[in-house]
Amino acid sequence: MKLIYSKSAVRDLARLKEFIFLSDPPAARRVITLLLKRLELLMTFPEIGVPVSKAPKPNSVRDLFVGQYVVRYLISNNLITILRIWHEKEDR
Repeated sequence: MKLIYSKSAVRDLARLKEFIFLSDPPAARRVITLLLKRLELLMTFPEIGVPVSKAPKPNSVRDLFVGQYVVRYLISNNLITILRIWHEKEDR
């Protein structure tokens, strides 16, 4: 499986890092590193996330919970696309 990031997901990572960095720079690096390492697991275990029941194809769109963060991704053929990343307390 190949892993790619949508433009929105890249912006989400930058936004999260910047937000955390303002109060705790080392924590910002730890959080981003943890997220990226966990996302690498998707290449081996693509169905590790929870299906998103409201999605048009629930088995293809999934949420992976990494600490207090939610990663929404799409499985299509041999490609995993990271769609969005947000903190669980964000209003979504």
